Amino acid sequence: MKLGIIGLPNSGKSIIFEALTRNIQDVPNKSENRIGTVRVPDERVGILSKMYNPKKTIYAQVEYFIPRKQEQKKQAIWNQVRDCDALIHVIRNFTGNGLEDPTPETDFMELDQELIIADQVVVEKRLETLDTEKKRGKKYSEEEYTLLKECLSNLENETPLRKVPELAKSPALKGFTFLSGKPKLVLFNNEDTDGSMPQTKNLTDNEDCVVVRGKLEQELAQMTDEEAQEFLSEFEIAEPAMDLVIKKSYDLLGLISFFTVGEDEVRAWTIKKETIAVDAADVIHSDIKKGFIRAEVLFYDDLMSAHSYAEARKAGTVRLEGKTYEVKNGDIINFRFNV
Repeated sequence: MKLGIIGLPNSGKSIIFEALTRNIQDVPNKSENRIGTVRVPDERVGILSKMYNPKKTIYAQVEYFIPRKQEQKKQAIWNQVRDCDALIHVIRNFTGNGLEDPTPETDFMELDQELIIADQVVVEKRLETLDTEKKRGKKYSEEEYTLLKECLSNLENETPLRKVPELAKSPALKGFTFLSGKPKLVLFNNEDTDGSMPQTKNLTDNEDCVVVRGKLEQELAQMTDEEAQEFLSEFEIAEPAMDLVIKKSYDLLGLISFFTVGEDEVRAWTIKKETIAVDAADVIHSDIKKGFIRAEVLFYDDLMSAHSYAEARKAGTVRLEGKTYEVKNGDIINFRFNV
């Protein structure tokens, strides 16, 4: 799963990327794409690892991406993030270096408008093609045509398609990868000394927003774990803001984790919410799905209450589920299968 980092010039996109990925560059090359894979902080994985002492411990992961800067039409730049599953919108909320006072709400609207226009261009072009096919008597998808007309109406009214999820998530429009239809997390990039949310009630009421202190977080990313912990304690910070951003990124994508445990490996597996057991098995290996018999399921909290798998089994909290069981966030699963 990949999230694209976007924002106006001087918003601090590269700093946020480096704070998230710990991929620090003295002078970032803006002509190159930057991609970084990050593990999702999850204390449950650490606790399970201490319990089982496995040879390997594997966390869930997400990927962050910054498109390269191009001296071309903006459409070419936006095409680089079309394959991303969600967007991180970085907004400048700091001054300095000759910059004017920050205008978070105006900056948000400016970039959001660009996404809307980029989608409008795509929709109008496709509708032109469908209209031509219609006039020539060729077969075309009436459902696609109707849905695209709805998209165009919303876009012309400056409504991003993420605000109309039934359109943005329509299977008939899946191939369009609408930019304004992607889930979005807004990051206010603040001064080092400012941890407060800006006074932009209209924006914060309608979008998922987080405050970060980018420069501070970038410095934290360069410290050892021990140094970072000492720094956080000194400033009475519960956790790095980037950990919150990563967790929110995971949630934004509609993802949850289930776990497999044992002496060889403790692992968090990533699935979409509402995934059924047989499809969760496929994430591990196609043979497990093919030969699926039952899923032995124990919820993480029940294991913690029982203190061991054996005690949980005695308490009756270990249960057998079939193919259509909807996997829950925090399920510990042992798949029974035969191939």
